[in-house]
Amino acid sequence: MTAVERREQIVADITSRTGITEAMIERLVHTFYDRVRADAMLAPIFEARIRDWQPHLQQMCAFWSSVALMSGRYHGAPMPKHLPLPVDAAHFDRWLQLFEATASEVCPPEAAAHFVERARRIAASLELGVAGANGVLLGLGERFRREQVAAK
Repeated sequence: MTAVERREQIVADITSRTGITEAMIERLVHTFYDRVRADAMLAPIFEARIRDWQPHLQQMCAFWSSVALMSGRYHGAPMPKHLPLPVDAAHFDRWLQLFEATASEVCPPEAAAHFVERARRIAASLELGVAGANGVLLGLGERFRREQVAAK
């Protein structure tokens, strides 16, 4: 079996098990970012950095296709883009709250659970990275708070 055939098999297996399709990913991403853009906490962070939303949404669809379906569509490095952001645990919590609510509304339960599990891992990883970039080493179960940086 070639690598391409193997990837196609993985995508088909995940789609069969969860019902996730590229169309569902697009609906989830667009609905989620509509909510982010209207959110009092998250909108200013995104609006300060994203001028043209269409390329960002396309990139996020490719990202979630790679994360959820293992499609290999996304070719990027999300961590460096997030390290300089003025965010902390509260922002990641809000991001997850919006994402989980959106996934539950847009997707069937099995698909929503699949997306949410991965979103939680992504948020935890990004929070660890942002904390480290701000000179804060988080211990197990600790969260990053901006006041930790100010107190140093």
